[in-house]
Amino acid sequence: MAMASLGRRRATTLLYSSPSHKLSSILIRRFSSGSDENDVVVIGGGPGGYVAAIKAAQLGLKTTCIEKRGTLGGTCLNVGCIPSKALLHSSHLYHEAKHSFAHHGIMVGSVEVDVPAMLAQKDNAVGNLTKGIEGLFKKNKVNYVKGYGKFLSPSEISVETLDGGNTTVKGKHIIIATGSDVKSLPGITIDEERIVSSTGALALKEVPKKLVVIGAGYIGLEMGSVWGRLGSEVTVVEFAADIVPSMDGEIRKQFQHTLEKQKMKFMLKTKVVSVDTTGEGVKLTLEPAAGGEQTSLEADVVLVSAGRTPFTAGLELEKIGVETDKTGRILVNKRFATNVGGVYAIGDVIPGPMLAHKAEEDGVACVEYIAGKEGHVDYELVPGVVYTHPEVASVGKSEEEVKALGVEYRVGKFPMMANSRAKAIDDAEGVVKIVAEKESDRILGVHVMAPNAGELIHEAALGMQYGASSEDIARTCHAHPTMSEAVKEAAMAAYDKPIHI
Repeated sequence: MAMASLGRRRATTLLYSSPSHKLSSILIRRFSSGSDENDVVVIGGGPGGYVAAIKAAQLGLKTTCIEKRGTLGGTCLNVGCIPSKALLHSSHLYHEAKHSFAHHGIMVGSVEVDVPAMLAQKDNAVGNLTKGIEGLFKKNKVNYVKGYGKFLSPSEISVETLDGGNTTVKGKHIIIATGSDVKSLPGITIDEERIVSSTGALALKEVPKKLVVIGAGYIGLEMGSVWGRLGSEVTVVEFAADIVPSMDGEIRKQFQHTLEKQKMKFMLKTKVVSVDTTGEGVKLTLEPAAGGEQTSLEADVVLVSAGRTPFTAGLELEKIGVETDKTGRILVNKRFATNVGGVYAIGDVIPGPMLAHKAEEDGVACVEYIAGKEGHVDYELVPGVVYTHPEVASVGKSEEEVKALGVEYRVGKFPMMANSRAKAIDDAEGVVKIVAEKESDRILGVHVMAPNAGELIHEAALGMQYGASSEDIARTCHAHPTMSEAVKEAAMAAYDKPIHI
């Protein structure tokens, strides 16, 4: 099956690189010949926006990117994915030094946290990366305008520049890539000091004694892990019955158990009624999600992590008639075109998972369509990763989703405790789970809880992209000793039997 799929993909690649490639070149020359008007204007310099701008320029299109923040990379690079991973790594090193080094024969003296130094390392990483994107803009000849853009017409953007000026940027094709913002909760005011969003949680000046996280999604659990490792008593309050509800149920239960062993507390099926900041700390009033007796909970800091919402404020979409849904997301067709000619949208402002890598894929595909090529994003195969320790990663469907579709399936599982590399480094918490269609053995979903699960998942994503069966992965030689062997063994378990359990 995998070989047949590979043959089809090669044929598809050849198709795209022959007559349509010549047509694309003609279209690009036509776009770019002798005009001061941009071929492409991108509003937003986050993962979707800056990638779209670079790709457009690489395709020979005259391109301008407008970004209000003053630094490129969007939420992800400035106050999201990148700084949180920096702190996750730093806090993990501290936790290892404090709790694990001695077990490995490494004796150290007193281990202490220097929060300002930790934050400085995080900021340095962010600064270097944002400068790196500016360098890529220069290399690819993308015009970069620092300012807040709003529509004057479907082909004109008025920009209030950060230096106090105003300019108009014109473009034949305008891509909205303004991302998302923190979703607030009724009656809770985020001051980024005692009640913080994920942005404020990345900049706390000291380790709070008690941290309450409202929301048990990816961001809440990651930031809870950071401050929990550094010494906070962390309590997660979640309205739903489960943490990370999109996660495979079996993996989710193991994941929650692991976090509880790390002393993270959970209050599920619980609603936050109010938050009182009149005293020195913060007092939360809670009640069961289904209603009932109220209780109180005290904290030094409260992290509001209840999701994100599309950010389109100030764009004046209504002026040009761009349609949105009831959640504020911009409606687009399969080519990312809105209902207004020449206006497109990608990333967090359109339906789909709010993930940086999904936005990047949107950006590339959108620009390819504009250039007369064929873009492609497979939304069924967008990996998701929770960067706690161990990490949890998945691609494809959960067992519950497969069951709901009425598809007959098999499950193959392999515990990290039986993986020789994981045992050798004394980091063997987790499992690999593969869900495969019973009749064809085609892989439908892969779920990994393990150290570096975010890296391991891409073997599965690539295999599934080419229609791999579990036997395809099982019969692929994996280096020994590696964590990846757990994926091979889980694949063996899905179609036959594993060797090492």
